[in-house]
Amino acid sequence: MNELAILTKAMIQERKDIAMAIIGGFIAGIAGVSLFSLSGYLISKTVFAPPLYTLIVLTSLVKILGLLRAASRYAERLYAHRATFSLLSRLRTSFFAKLIPLTPGILGKKRSGELLARIVGDVESLQHYFLRVAYPPIIVVMVFLATVLYTSAFSIWIACLFVVGMLAAAFVVPGLVLLGLRKVHGRVRRQRTVFSTEVTELLYGFRDLKVYGQLNKREEQLQHASSALSEEQQASAVHLLRGQSLHAFVMYLISWGVLVLGAYLIMNGSFAGVFLAMLVMTSLTVFEEAAPMATLPAYKQDSEHAAKRLAETVLAADVQAPQPTAILSGNQAVSLELCGVSFQYEDEWRPALRDVSLHFPAGSKTAIVGPSGSGKTTIIELLLKLRASTSGQIRINDVSIDQLDDASIWQASNVVMQYSHFFRGTIRDNLLLGEERYTDQALSAILDKAQLTNKSLDDAVYEKGENLSDGEKQRIALARAMLRKGRLWFLDEPTSSLDYITERLVFRQLLSQARDDTLILICHRLTGLEEMDRIVVMDHGRIMEAGTYAELMEQKGYFYEMKQIELQMVGEQCEV
Repeated sequence: MNELAILTKAMIQERKDIAMAIIGGFIAGIAGVSLFSLSGYLISKTVFAPPLYTLIVLTSLVKILGLLRAASRYAERLYAHRATFSLLSRLRTSFFAKLIPLTPGILGKKRSGELLARIVGDVESLQHYFLRVAYPPIIVVMVFLATVLYTSAFSIWIACLFVVGMLAAAFVVPGLVLLGLRKVHGRVRRQRTVFSTEVTELLYGFRDLKVYGQLNKREEQLQHASSALSEEQQASAVHLLRGQSLHAFVMYLISWGVLVLGAYLIMNGSFAGVFLAMLVMTSLTVFEEAAPMATLPAYKQDSEHAAKRLAETVLAADVQAPQPTAILSGNQAVSLELCGVSFQYEDEWRPALRDVSLHFPAGSKTAIVGPSGSGKTTIIELLLKLRASTSGQIRINDVSIDQLDDASIWQASNVVMQYSHFFRGTIRDNLLLGEERYTDQALSAILDKAQLTNKSLDDAVYEKGENLSDGEKQRIALARAMLRKGRLWFLDEPTSSLDYITERLVFRQLLSQARDDTLILICHRLTGLEEMDRIVVMDHGRIMEAGTYAELMEQKGYFYEMKQIELQMVGEQCEV
C-alpha cells in the first residue's frame, strides 16, 4: 500500500540495526535447527555404543549450539526492538510534523477522542510492521532454504516434503487466516476509536452531564461501546488462534510425514536409520521458525489500516506546496497586508471572509470589532498561518506569507487567543512555555502588570485551568504574552471577562509595552478604543467601515450604532 511507503523509508534509515537483527535471527534459527538435529542424531547414535570421544564431541557441540542460539536470539531481540523503537520515534516525529500545521482544521473535522486514538493507537500499531510483517518472511525463507539444502544431503524426498510443508506454512495457512480476517478487518480499530471517543467526551463533559442528569445515559453508551470492543477483540483473537492451530497441525503433519517416509526409505535401503530421529527433530524445529507466518496477515492488515487512517488524518499535508524560504525578523515592527482575501471553512456554505483588503502599517494599533461570526478571529488565524486562505494574497513585511517560515511568524508574535490552554502544574510552569528563561522576580513583575498580585508562582493550576476563573485565565494568558519578545501582537478578546477597572489597568500595561510594535486587537466591547490608531468594523465576513474612533463616531454609521446600543445596555444595567 502507498500508505506504508513512509514505513519502508524509515526502515531504510534503520538498515544497520535491521541487518544485525536479520543476521542474529538467521544464526539463532540455524543454531536451533542444528541443536535439535544433533540431539536427535546423538540419541540415535548412542544405540550403537559409539566411542567415548564421539559422545564427548557430540555433547560439546550440543552445548555450544545452545549457547550460540541463546546469544544470537538475544542479539536478534536487541537489534530488532531497537530498530522498532527507532522506527516508532521517526514515525511519531514525521506524523506530528505534518499534523501540527493542520491542527485547527483537523479539530473541526475530527472528534478529540478519535484524533487521540489515531495519534496513540494507530502509531503504536505500526510497531508490528517490522517485527510481525516484514521481518518473519525473511528469516523463514533463509532458515528454510538452509534446512532444505542440509536435508537434501541425506534424502531428496524428505527435502521435497519440507518444501511442501514450507509452502503450506508460508502461503496456505496465512491465506486461510486472511479469508477469515476479511470479515473483521478494521472493526477492532474502529470500535476502539468509538470507545476512546466516548471516554474522552464523558471525562470532558462529566460536570454538565451530572448537572443535567444525563450521566447514567452516557455511562450506558460507554458500557455498550466497551462490550462491542470486547466482542470484536474476541473475534479477532479467535481468527489468530485458528491460524496458530492450523500452523501446529501442518507442523505435526509434516513431522509424521517425515517419520513415515523415513521408515519407508529405510525399508528400501535408501536411507540410513540413524538419521531418522535427526530429521524428525529438524522438522519440528524448523517449523517453529515459521510460526509468525500464521499471524502475519492479521498484523499486516492492522498495520495497513493504521497507516491508512494516519494518512487520511494528514492528507492535506501531502499536497506539494512551495517550501518557505524567508524568515520573519522579530527585531522590528511588522507590517501586514491582506489583498482580496476570502476564506471558507470546509462543508460550510457561507464564506467566513469575503474579499477582505486591509493594511496594518508597522507600529500601528488596530482594533477589529463586530458581532460574533463576522470573521474577526479568522483574520488572526490566517495571519498566523494556522489556516490557508481560499483566495487572495497575504503579505508580511512585503513578503508573501506562503514564502515565510511558520515558526518564524510564531516566534515574532505575542498571541492571546480567545480560548487559551493551561497545563496541569503551577503558574510558573504555565508562564514559562517559551524557550526564554526568567527569574522568579521577573515573573512576579509580569504577574503584577497583569493585575494578578494575589497569585503566587507556586500556586497550582489544574488541567485546562479548572481551578481558575475566566478572568484569571485571561490575565495569565496576557502575562504569558507579555513575557515574549515579539514585535507583533495578536489579541483576541483578551479582557472580555475582566471588570472595567482591571481591564483599563491591563490595557495600559499592554499599550505601554507595545508602544512601538504592531498590535491587532479583536474585541466586542467598544470602551477604550479611542487610543487605537484605527478601528475596523466587520459583519458577515466583510468590512463595513474603518477609521479612527472620532471619524467613525462622526460618520454615525455601523460603529456609531453599535456604540449607542452598548451605552444603552450599560445604562440599563446601572439602573438595575
